[in-house]
Amino acid sequence: MTKGLLERLAEGPILGDGGYLLELEKRGYVRGGPFTPEVSLTHPEALVQLHREFLQAGADVLQALTFYASEEKLRTVGLGGQVDAINRAAVEIARSVAKEGDALVAGNLSLTWAYDPKDPASPDRVRALFDRQLEVQMAAGIDFVVGETFTWLGEALIAAERAKRTGLPVMITMSYEKAPQAFEGDGPGECARKLVAAGVDVVGVNCLRDPKHTLPLAAEMRAAVPGAFIATQPTAYRTPDDQPDFTSRPNSRSGSIRCSSPAPTWRRTRGTPAIRVSATSAPAAGRWPSTSARWRARSASCRPTTTARGSRDTTSRCPRTSTTGTRPTGSDRGRCRTGADPHRRLLPLGGDLPAGMRADLLPRVGLRRPRRAAGAPR
Repeated sequence: MTKGLLERLAEGPILGDGGYLLELEKRGYVRGGPFTPEVSLTHPEALVQLHREFLQAGADVLQALTFYASEEKLRTVGLGGQVDAINRAAVEIARSVAKEGDALVAGNLSLTWAYDPKDPASPDRVRALFDRQLEVQMAAGIDFVVGETFTWLGEALIAAERAKRTGLPVMITMSYEKAPQAFEGDGPGECARKLVAAGVDVVGVNCLRDPKHTLPLAAEMRAAVPGAFIATQPTAYRTPDDQPDFTSRPNSRSGSIRCSSPAPTWRRTRGTPAIRVSATSAPAAGRWPSTSARWRARSASCRPTTTARGSRDTTSRCPRTSTTGTRPTGSDRGRCRTGADPHRRLLPLGGDLPAGMRADLLPRVGLRRPRRAAGAPR
């Protein structure tokens, strides 16, 4: 019989997974901006493959991709009527892959964007959103519940309350922006104490911060609740001390652009400039243009120039939409004038070439030019 979460934790640390929406967006299956998880219905094979990669890498837990799968969030992209289908398919897919090994399947709740501590009706609305997701996830078969990425402690406590009603183990993790405290003002230790008092089995920190800025907060939680299990799920982006939240730091040197849409800010390492384009429709293959579909190109309408600060400024015409996206400079840097288009993207240089583009920018950004066959034209 498969051991449960608490039994495994009693024997030592266990390894989880994470970052599904960001990774699937890079592969072209999730729309940047809304980052909603309908991929479980539109491209289930892509989700199966990513689960399998985590399993083969040694993950002890596979999380159902139900992050942002509440009615409130899905309605923003016209999928409010697909809540049950998306939650059910996500759990079934995770379960099908977990059977290939010895992994547990976690149901997943996340921030709803519906919680407002000033609105007396908000808590009951959030409860209803969580209950609907949990009802479907429980019917599909989960081993425990993960609630994650809460910046409001009040919303995290509501998630804990509803998850505890399932009778399954519950893990709740907080996210901290620039200041290491919940929006109510509670620090990591106090958040941990209140969550454990609410019956949560595992508490911790997830998203926004890199390992360097996540582990000290987890240590605060450990000191505050020495008898509880602690989870850490840092983001895979390097963040500086002055701006530890990777989604909120406009920095020209690392190539980030802050969008007015709810998309995360994508960071590039020094020497890897980015081009922002508008992706208003999916290409013929049915996949969204990917943030990591790497352009190693330039054309007459896309000529990088080096600014005084050493960054690159480009104006490019999108080959798919014939619209122009401009990398902001000066006072505009750090902001993204998206207008009505929620799908403006950052595309790093390198990778597959769009039609009509050339690869002669590669040496300029310090990337390695592919080998050229003998006698082949330049």
